[in-house]
Amino acid sequence: MTHRHWLQDVRFDVNGLIPAIALDQTTGRVLMVAWMNAESLARTVQTGQAVYWSRSRQKLWHKGEESGHYQQVREIRLDCDGDVLTLLVEQLGGIACHTGRESCFYRVLKDGEWVTTDPVIKAPEEIYK
Repeated sequence: MTHRHWLQDVRFDVNGLIPAIALDQTTGRVLMVAWMNAESLARTVQTGQAVYWSRSRQKLWHKGEESGHYQQVREIRLDCDGDVLTLLVEQLGGIACHTGRESCFYRVLKDGEWVTTDPVIKAPEEIYK
């Protein structure tokens, strides 16, 4: 009996990508949504730190490589259809968003307007040199 490689169960889209939702290991809060290809997913598993595929830069993106805000991956889950991943992470520095906030999801729709509810923990100018 041949054993299937775990990567064979992952259903990448036509561009070879799969959405990856990073969740805080303690609170369960959604920190960010990014994309992975087979190489970035394999590197994440190998290194224990989140590595994504940057669609805008068209290259592998080791989360924290510029900011120092790495994501230590505690668990990876694949959904029932095999086409979405969740990553339970320890967000080093407590900042996942490039705006200097804890989460990329810091705006709430209230009375037909997007209201910013989360403070900037560290100014982006101080994070990205």
